[in-house]
Amino acid sequence: MKILVLNSGSSSIKFQLFAMDTKTSLASGLVEQIGSNSSRAVLKANGEIYEINRFIKDHHDGLEAMNELFVTSHTLHDLSELDGIGHRIVHGGESFFSSMIVDESVIKKIEEISPLAPLHNPGHLAGIKNAMKESKNVPHVVVFDTVFHQSMPEYAYRYALPYDVCKTHHIRKYGFHGTSHRYVCKQAAKMLGIEFDKFNAISLHLGNGASACAVQNGKSIDTSMGLSPLEGLIMGTRSGDMDPAVVIYLLNIGVLKWNEIDNFLNKKSGLFGICGSSDMRDVVAKMENDERARLAFDMFCYRVKKYIGSYYAILGRVDALIFTGGIGENAPNTRQKICDDLKHLGIHINHDLNFSSERGERCIDDKDAKIKTLIIPTNEELEIAIETARVIKERIL
Repeated sequence: MKILVLNSGSSSIKFQLFAMDTKTSLASGLVEQIGSNSSRAVLKANGEIYEINRFIKDHHDGLEAMNELFVTSHTLHDLSELDGIGHRIVHGGESFFSSMIVDESVIKKIEEISPLAPLHNPGHLAGIKNAMKESKNVPHVVVFDTVFHQSMPEYAYRYALPYDVCKTHHIRKYGFHGTSHRYVCKQAAKMLGIEFDKFNAISLHLGNGASACAVQNGKSIDTSMGLSPLEGLIMGTRSGDMDPAVVIYLLNIGVLKWNEIDNFLNKKSGLFGICGSSDMRDVVAKMENDERARLAFDMFCYRVKKYIGSYYAILGRVDALIFTGGIGENAPNTRQKICDDLKHLGIHINHDLNFSSERGERCIDDKDAKIKTLIIPTNEELEIAIETARVIKERIL
């Protein structure tokens, strides 16, 4: 069974081809800067790199370029060879509780909820519509970042704002990184020999975007991101949790204009806003001699630690603390700082294991720790492929 995974943005298409019998990647690539004179398409397969440098007008042209690369690399001769195509969708709103086969009604619902994710869903839709034209006889499946969090109880996802306003305008916590949290939790449960529907964990997806998730019996019961990915942990350029009155105050004193708020909170805040760098590697490298870099590091780790404590309280029993994402997988200093002084909760990481050059899935907890601390490299594309295959098989049955 061959599954192609597409992640279509407003000016890019990321793609990866999987052989599902072995769950291995056959090829991966990117079409970028669609609509600009710098547009190009790149594919990696069989240890080789294949590239097309030409003007790519739109998503239709982008998929044509992808197809050319598949043929050139002898990975696929035609999209009709595929058993399915899985599409990543950032926001499923309240309309979707599971991954779905794409039809006109699904496309219409995604269009209706696009105002909740104006930077992402329109690009996803362009990818879906053009891919369906290119491969009419191949089933298409949409996999939503928000679906894993649809199991949250209302008291966890509802905001303490006027109820009718929130209900009418679909204002609530949705959460993101759901595909990543689900994948790493499934891998962790398998690694520890625990049935997934009995598995409790605190999952930390730490990268330029960052979120925490409380998982109880294999289901998300709370997560740090909210209506948008802005809420929760401190991120590369996003503020995370803050008092909304800060924005009102800055508007009142003339520091901000209404049309600057989004950029201020999403692009100029977070680590970047504190110390001038959004990259945790730079922050760690500078913090010995740079007070603001040290402050950014301490604030980031403190915020994560607060969420660990909060989720420990609501879970009661925690089988594992999971680190994933670019920072979670590759920043031992950050992991150490986050886990310092958590021994009373049963979290105690081993210094040598934490700073080891070993890669891949691994335990880094000390032998006396009650809670396993794991590093699980995320693989959202594989999880989308797995979900796509599952939905297609269920339809056949």
